[in-house]
Amino acid sequence: MGAVKTKRMPRAVREQQMLDAAVRTFGRRGYMAASMDEIAELAGVSKPLVYLYLNSKEDLFSACIRREAAALTEAVRAAVRADAPADRQLWEGLRAFFTHTARYPDGWAVLHLQARTHGEPFASEVAAMRAEIVAFVTQLIAVTARDAHGDPDLPEHDVAGLAEALVGAAESLAAWANTTPGVTARQAAATLMNFAWAGLGNLMEGRAWSPSGEQPVAQKG
Repeated sequence: MGAVKTKRMPRAVREQQMLDAAVRTFGRRGYMAASMDEIAELAGVSKPLVYLYLNSKEDLFSACIRREAAALTEAVRAAVRADAPADRQLWEGLRAFFTHTARYPDGWAVLHLQARTHGEPFASEVAAMRAEIVAFVTQLIAVTARDAHGDPDLPEHDVAGLAEALVGAAESLAAWANTTPGVTARQAAATLMNFAWAGLGNLMEGRAWSPSGEQPVAQKG
């Protein structure tokens, strides 16, 4: 009696299986230490099949970066309702960010640690993702200013700087939360929300901080 033939797995499904294995391996072992043999074994396929589908280790790593970056940005965008109050929009965006990075720590390690430290084209892939998130946060802050004042006294470069600072803080806090036992995604989001919203509230009310006896650092224009 002949061997029973199994149904052939669709290429797209098989490829995602390989990417899952690659993200886990790159995230935990690092790009340089990860081997195609290890990735193939974890995916349950042959090494030649990995090369057939994804060409090279470099291409495989780039594919991992693109997939994880797209998933993260989509998670943040999907969580924010445009009809919600400004503070709720920021909160939902932060909570989605920290929930996603906590749920997929290997993917976050690939984006935050591995891709940035191994040169081009990997760093450019992550930079593009970060620019998209910064632009999204910039818009959220602009909405906050508009909701607080019809004609907000908040210069464009200050809005851009606040967005950069907020995204940078979120990135660092996510890395810390993922390696600190007992810190939940919600707690991390609340920590940054409290820190950011108090400062934004002061700015919206025209109470910019300044060194004692000096003019406020944030100026018009």
